[in-house]
Amino acid sequence: MHPLVAAAPQPDWRLAVVLVALVAIAALASAVGRLGVGRDHLTAAARAVVQLAAVSAVIGALLSSLWGALAFAMVMYVVATATASRRLGAPTHQAGWVALAIAAGALPVLVLSLGSGVIPFNGAGIIPVAGIVIGNTMTAATLTGRRAADELLAQHGAYEAALALGLPSSEAAYLVLEPSAREALTPGLDQTRTVGLVTLPGAFVGVLLGGGTPLEAGSAQVLVLIGLLAAQAITCAVLLRLVASARVVRRDLAAVFPR
Repeated sequence: MHPLVAAAPQPDWRLAVVLVALVAIAALASAVGRLGVGRDHLTAAARAVVQLAAVSAVIGALLSSLWGALAFAMVMYVVATATASRRLGAPTHQAGWVALAIAAGALPVLVLSLGSGVIPFNGAGIIPVAGIVIGNTMTAATLTGRRAADELLAQHGAYEAALALGLPSSEAAYLVLEPSAREALTPGLDQTRTVGLVTLPGAFVGVLLGGGTPLEAGSAQVLVLIGLLAAQAITCAVLLRLVASARVVRRDLAAVFPR
């Protein structure tokens, strides 16, 4: 067995003990720091264990099926849309616009990566790449939308002033929203800037654990990171325009925006 493959954690009692200890530490830190998310740590950890156990079994069967992998990628996309919409506090009928923003970012990266042959167009290539890209565009949509809604609420006077100057509602809103865009993209930018110096992200470690060479791991990781920069930038830009044009409006803002 390759020594790096042997480094992967085994699903035995030792892993169970470590996981329980880590969850306890997270819950204790929340309690001591009065963070108010102790229960969230417990439920999130429990869900992660159950969901990943089920997904691991499903993926094992789908890796050899192209259509199965594509179907699984669609499931990830639907769940990402539902999650982002819920986090944004958007009404159900606006979920289609959130789906558009996520697809606008994820689709070009997936088409280029898989269509070019850089990533094999098969189950083993589609599922992990789609999961990484869709998951990160979901995060970008959530961060963008939440910050945009907060800015509209906090800077409502500036929005009203722009309207008084004769700007259309969408342009007045975008003037308020534009400075917030960078916040949603900062985590991805920082991760890309510091990769190899501060962190070794998942794609790099995954290729190493799968028996790949460090050069192959580095190639996979740089593709993922630069792809995510593109995907998140597009999702952020599209969602900001959708918020500015009142296609996606948080429920508590409906009474004052648009006007």
